[in-house]
Amino acid sequence: MEQANERQGEPGAAGLVPRLGLFTAVTLVIGSMIGSGIFKKTAVMAGELHSAWLVLAAWVLGGLVTLVGALTNAEISSMIPATGGQYVYFRRIYNDFFGYLYGWAIFAVIQTGSIASIAYVFAEYSGYFLPLPRLAPQWEAITFSLGGVITIAPFAELSTRLLTVATILLLTGVNCLGVAIGGALQDVFTLAKLAAIALIIVLGFTASGGSLAHLASTGSSAPPGTFLALVGAMGLALSGAFWAYDGWNNITYVAGEVRQPQRNIPRALVIGTVVVIAVYVLTNLAYLYVLPLAQIEGSKLVAADVARSFLGWAGGAFVAATVMVSTFGTTNGTTLLSARMYFAMARDGLFFRRVGTIHRRFRTPHVALLVQGIWASLLVFTGTFDQLTDMLIFVSWAFYAAGAAGVFVLRRKMPDAPRPYRVPGYPWLPAIFVLFATAYVAVSLVQSPRNSLFGLLLVALGLVPYF
Repeated sequence: MEQANERQGEPGAAGLVPRLGLFTAVTLVIGSMIGSGIFKKTAVMAGELHSAWLVLAAWVLGGLVTLVGALTNAEISSMIPATGGQYVYFRRIYNDFFGYLYGWAIFAVIQTGSIASIAYVFAEYSGYFLPLPRLAPQWEAITFSLGGVITIAPFAELSTRLLTVATILLLTGVNCLGVAIGGALQDVFTLAKLAAIALIIVLGFTASGGSLAHLASTGSSAPPGTFLALVGAMGLALSGAFWAYDGWNNITYVAGEVRQPQRNIPRALVIGTVVVIAVYVLTNLAYLYVLPLAQIEGSKLVAADVARSFLGWAGGAFVAATVMVSTFGTTNGTTLLSARMYFAMARDGLFFRRVGTIHRRFRTPHVALLVQGIWASLLVFTGTFDQLTDMLIFVSWAFYAAGAAGVFVLRRKMPDAPRPYRVPGYPWLPAIFVLFATAYVAVSLVQSPRNSLFGLLLVALGLVPYF
């Protein structure tokens, strides 16, 4: 009876308690974005663009586009400050089916795959300090193929996977104990990762003996020579940047537990995104100041190579610890935020009803958290989460385009609704974001058709439980 009488779609509704302030909201935005991408993706992007300036341009462009998306999303979040975020917006803007499809994609791969992937990086770098045992090579070599698209190696690096699952389940349990506890943990780890990255930047510019000439360096091959080649290479490079920037709108999922959400969520979106852009650009400037681009291209973990180049083993250990702090915090933030969407879907009758249950003592969506943790753990054992998230990144941007277009829809459908925040530069900024996101999706389809089409298939599988 308690649940039946609760009002939906309002701050603090559905039995969830608004305990998060602006500071924690900002750390959730920053913590959800800064994970492993800034430590890995620069090398991948360098291998596509072969120009230091183009790599920097890709990071800046990706950040500016993300900021425009955040500014646009902030208007909708100020109008509809409801737990479930983007899922709720899509239901209001379009219909139940569109909202469900987005929520399904988030549950099936996008967010659970992110949790699995980021927690795996944490476990992987734990091996820097405590080497993990491995199975015999013949066991690790066992693979299963799904349609020739996905290859599963369930026993490869089994110890790392078990530690990954333990991390996911630990953070799932912590967040079941209360949103304030999860939020406090997020504050601590976000501040720690920002401090560690700041130290890498400062030491890179002051103690590395680097050179400004590296900022004009080229890679092992010539940069793209034609406009079409540049567009294709930039599209692939932006996939890396967008993966690093992804998670900027996750704060909207927990709107019902943020104090004064109409005011604090738009502010958190903008402040958090601006901070992350500054961090990413400064970090990449430090990388390029320390190492020439040709050396960055061949790096598996560019941050570690940068630190080792002037600090030796201690530098590598510091970066490994930084990656662990960063990925642990991001796993926590993604775990906390994402479960609120499945909770909202269940409350609306668009997901398994029990997922909408609230713990009587801790006032958390504990069933949604547990279901999410179990599914993310299963993805860990498939060993395919990185490939799956690569397949779905272009689907995410299709939804981002639809979300930004929603500003136009809501201004037409609800012209007199209160808008505590209005996107600046309307209608041009939202239109630019929609056009860019649409073009990016199109380039992804052309550049990587198999992965993109398989991503669409995964989303289409959501039609089965829906009907």
